[in-house]
Amino acid sequence: MPNHGELPDLAATVLQPGFVGTTVPDWVRRRLGEGLGGVALFARNVESPAQVAALTAQLRAERPDVIVAIDEEAGDVTRFESRHGSSRPGNLGLGAIDDTDLTSAVARDLGLELAHAGITLDYAPDTDVNSNPDNPVIGVRAFGAEPGLVARHGAAWIRGLQESGVAACAKHFPGHGDTAVDSHHDVPLIDRSREWLDEVELVPFRAAIAAGVQSVMTGHLLVPAYDPDLPATLSRRILTGLLREELGFEGLIVTDGIEMQGVRRAYGLEGATVRALAAGADAICVGGDHADEQTALRLRDAIVAAVRSGELPEARLRDAAARVRKLAAWTLETQTSIGARAVADAAGSDAHEVAVIGGSVVGQAAARRAVRVTATADAPDLPLTLPPHVVEFAPPRNIAIGAETPWGVGAPLNTLLPGTTSVRLSADDLAGVTDPVAPILAGAGARPLVLVVRDVHRHPWIADALERTLAVRPDAIVVEMGVPVVVSGGLHLATYGATRACGQAAAEIIAGTSVPHLASQALAA
Repeated sequence: MPNHGELPDLAATVLQPGFVGTTVPDWVRRRLGEGLGGVALFARNVESPAQVAALTAQLRAERPDVIVAIDEEAGDVTRFESRHGSSRPGNLGLGAIDDTDLTSAVARDLGLELAHAGITLDYAPDTDVNSNPDNPVIGVRAFGAEPGLVARHGAAWIRGLQESGVAACAKHFPGHGDTAVDSHHDVPLIDRSREWLDEVELVPFRAAIAAGVQSVMTGHLLVPAYDPDLPATLSRRILTGLLREELGFEGLIVTDGIEMQGVRRAYGLEGATVRALAAGADAICVGGDHADEQTALRLRDAIVAAVRSGELPEARLRDAAARVRKLAAWTLETQTSIGARAVADAAGSDAHEVAVIGGSVVGQAAARRAVRVTATADAPDLPLTLPPHVVEFAPPRNIAIGAETPWGVGAPLNTLLPGTTSVRLSADDLAGVTDPVAPILAGAGARPLVLVVRDVHRHPWIADALERTLAVRPDAIVVEMGVPVVVSGGLHLATYGATRACGQAAAEIIAGTSVPHLASQALAA
């Protein structure tokens, strides 16, 4: 006979809610004692590595095997270093370098930091193939646009992270790269054939599974080739039929944020949660926006009610909870035998101290290797001998990246070339201005001019402002911190990301304290 008395505990086991604060709220402590299987940390929970370590110790005092997850891609999407920006280049930079040993080293270095802070599951790497350059939410988060490159670097990243005792999570299954819609706002449509999906989107996920990835995150994507009606997160055909049965994945399936509009708009929080579990998901990520006890209780109770009504088979819930516990056991064992030993070894080294205090040494070195410089015959000479004026064009906020993370070239340039001035302009700042070049050049005078953009090809207002400005100041240096589809200006630096490490690397080249890893390419004027 079914033991329905266990249902609340089983339902709580599959939840990974977020919470507010840099210490553990009382409600999370209580729920951990009542079966809550995991929590998800966000930027709002992170002040410093030492503070996170204290927070995770509080969690483990209530439940030693609690899964502590974080969305740390070590690139533009960073939660662990959100206050200062990531000290690593991110996936697109690593893909541009195309050194899988370096990719593993960067991920291993990150894993040591996360393990040292008590984190056991990282919602990374992003293994999407960014085949659509107009993608508004993936872009620099992907290793690139070629399936084989993404596959080998995704696998290398996974191996490096998990060697440090932190579980990796390949995302966003079955592939978010070929879309022009952000699933935070709506349901993206991936209208491709099974053959195309098999040769592109699924290639990195196969490689991730072969590399032993411990978890896979679902995408809120409508993929008619597999299911014309339900987004992947809610589709049994995709999660069970494709991921489990066809690709043979045996690890934990975790949803992308269940409150995202890609599933919530049509089904509500409770409906999307129950449908995801019935489809084959094992853990529900929630709490980016709904980080409160009431939400966690609502979802727990909805799961229990669905089992009692027959909407969610009890066997499916038990299977999901068992997979959560299996991952928890893996993290506990692995961090004890591998991660804890590696952290202890690294704790006595100067390199680890630098990494904890000032950022990743290997990450900053990788960011320097990623920069590509393109020059015309009329390019300005480097290094600059005068402090420049920096204009940073700020596109609309990407929800995945977050508004709290600093970016740009102005701040590091001012450190290297004191007296550097900078201004950040948005579309609203230039809207309706008779001469849009005037506010861009204000404050520059005859000084060197540095124009900083992100994904200029996706933002017509930036492209227009850039073209107009270069017509007046062809000597301007252009720094592209997004996907470098368009090359412009006498001197063009592509950083392949907008992390702190990327900004520092570009500033060092401009100021002459380092040189590009690859020789500049001379283009016809």
